[in-house]
Amino acid sequence: MTELSRIADTVWGLLKYDPANPMIFSSGIFLFLFAAFTFFYGFMRRRPVLRMVYVSLFSVYFYYKTSGIYFLLLVFVSVSDFLIGRKMAVTECRAGRRWLMALSVLINLGMLAYFKYTNLFVEIVNDLSGGDLLQFHKIFLPVGISFFVFQSMSYTIDIYRRQLQPLRCWLDYFFYLSFFPQLVAGPIVRARDFIPQIRQNPLTVTREMFGKGLFLIMTGLVKKAVISDYISINFVDRIFDNPVLYGGFENLMGVYGYALQIYCDFSGYSDMAIGIALLLGFRFPKNFDSPYKSATITEFWRRWHISLSTWLKDYLYISLGGNRRGRLRTYLNLIITMLLGGLWHGAALRFVLWGGFHGVLLALHKFFMGLFPKLKPIGGQMKRGWRIAGIVLTFNLVCLGWIFFRASDVSAGMDVLRQIFTDFDIALVPHVIAGYWEVFAMMAAGYILHFIPQRMQDKACERVVKNAPVVNALIIVAIIWVVMQVKSSEIQPFIYFQF
Repeated sequence: MTELSRIADTVWGLLKYDPANPMIFSSGIFLFLFAAFTFFYGFMRRRPVLRMVYVSLFSVYFYYKTSGIYFLLLVFVSVSDFLIGRKMAVTECRAGRRWLMALSVLINLGMLAYFKYTNLFVEIVNDLSGGDLLQFHKIFLPVGISFFVFQSMSYTIDIYRRQLQPLRCWLDYFFYLSFFPQLVAGPIVRARDFIPQIRQNPLTVTREMFGKGLFLIMTGLVKKAVISDYISINFVDRIFDNPVLYGGFENLMGVYGYALQIYCDFSGYSDMAIGIALLLGFRFPKNFDSPYKSATITEFWRRWHISLSTWLKDYLYISLGGNRRGRLRTYLNLIITMLLGGLWHGAALRFVLWGGFHGVLLALHKFFMGLFPKLKPIGGQMKRGWRIAGIVLTFNLVCLGWIFFRASDVSAGMDVLRQIFTDFDIALVPHVIAGYWEVFAMMAAGYILHFIPQRMQDKACERVVKNAPVVNALIIVAIIWVVMQVKSSEIQPFIYFQF
C-alpha cells in the first residue's frame, strides 16, 4: 500500500500544475499525454461535436499545466467576446456597435494591462514616492495571455468591420480560442482562417499533412532543444548575465548567439505548433520565413513573427491611418505601432526602446525608398550585390535591437555595446574560439541551416512525406537521442512564454 501511495503521489505530481515546470511541447510529460490524446482522437473523425468537446477539455488541461487556475481567464474571455460578437452582429446602430467594440477592447486590454503592467506601475509610483506607497504582491503573468487576448480581439474587430459573421455556438468559439497547439505562444490565428476548419466532417489528415506535420515537429524540436537551449545555457546566458566580465569579441558573439537562439526558440515552437495542428487535421499560417535572409527591415518584418506583424498592421497601423494621411503621418504611425508592439512584449523600458528602434528603422526605410525610387527592387528582386549588402546591414541592425531585448535592463545593454566597441582585443579571438568551439560550431550549424535555399528545405520535407513510417520513426528516435545528449538537467521554457 505504501508503494502504491508513492506511485500515486508521483503520478499526481506529474499531472498537477507545477509553477516551476510549465508543460511545453518538448517535455516528456507532454509527449506522453499527446500520444494518449491522439489515440482516442483518431476515433472522432466523423463526430465533430464530440471532437470539439474532447479537444477543448484537453486544451483547458494543457493551459492549466502552464498557468494553473488562470485557465479561467481563457474561459472568461471566450464568453465575453462571444456574447459581444453576437450582440454586435444584430445591432444596426453605429454608435451601439462602437460601444460594444469599445467594451471588448476595454475588457481584453484591461485584463492584459492588469496582469502585464501593474507590477511596473507599482514600482514607478513607489520609486517616485520614495517609499512603499502602494503595497502589492508581485502579480503572476499567465502564460500566453497576450496571444489569446490578441486572437480574441481580432474576432470582435472583424465582426465590427463586417468582415466576419459571428459564431452561433459558444463551443465553436471556445474551440477556436483555446486550441492548444497555438494557445500559449502563437501563431496568432485569425478567426476567418480557422473557423471554417472546425466542423469539417469527416476530419481528413492526408499523407502530405501527416508527413509535413512530422517534419515540422522534428525540425522544431531540433531548433529548440538542440540549438537554442545549447547555445543559451553554455554561452549566451553567461555573456548577458554579466557582460563586463567578458571581452568585446565574446560580447559580439553573445549577441549573434542570441539572435540565433531567439529565432530557433520561437520559430521552433511555431514549427511544432503548426506540425501538431497538421497531425490533428488543421492548417495554421506560416509564422517565420527565414527572417535573417531579409535585405531590408521592412522585409524582416514580413518574415519574422508573421502572425503578430500582420496583426499589428491590420488592427493598429491601419486603424491609425496607415499610409493614407501623408508621409509624415505614415512615419509616425509606423513608430507608434512598433512602440506599442515593443510594449506588448513586456513592461520595461528596454522593450519600448526595442520597438521604437524598429519603428524608426521602418520609417527611415520608407523615407529613403520615397527619396530614391530607383533603389526599389525591380520585379520584386534586388541585384545580388545589393541584396548581400542589404542582408548584412539588416542582420546587424536587428542584432543591435536584440541587445536591449535580451539584456536585463538598459544599463546592461549599454554594457554589452561598451564592451564590443571599447574592449575588442583581436589577439584574444583564437583563445575564445578554442574555449567555446563546441558553441561556435553549433552556432555555425544553426546559421548554415537557416541560410540554405528554401528549395532544399522543401525537398527535405518531401522526403519525409514519402518515407515509410518505420523510417520516420527511426529519425524521430535519433532526434530524441540527440536531444537527450545535449539537453541540460532542466527543461528550458520557451522565450515567448514570458510575453
